[in-house]
Amino acid sequence: VQLQASGGGLVQPGGSLRLSCAASGFPLEYYAIGWFRQAPGKAREAIACIGMRDGATWYADSMKGRFSISRDMTKKEVYLQMNSLKPEDTAVYYCATDRPEYGSSCPLYQTTDWGQGTLVTVSS
Repeated sequence: VQLQASGGGLVQPGGSLRLSCAASGFPLEYYAIGWFRQAPGKAREAIACIGMRDGATWYADSMKGRFSISRDMTKKEVYLQMNSLKPEDTAVYYCATDRPEYGSSCPLYQTTDWGQGTLVTVSS
């Protein structure tokens, strides 16, 4: 199982970034994949989640409006579009999934597999 996040970088306040999560090694259609972030000195927080079979989405209340999750099943990728970025969005962003035997759906209350994370820095 591999989840590889990419697309992070330095962006100015008000800017946008699109993160990608490449998933492999498991049958995606049975599971949901979520985006999480962890800022320095802060607890990890959930951002959004998407069901890979039906594309159903879930967003944390605090993340609604500026963040958008999507997927491309042919590429086996999940995306996080981030707009109107603020300095407080600076964090390491991770994608993750929960792979119990019976499959998973959003929201992800637990996780079994994580990607390595990609750093997003919002600064002028």
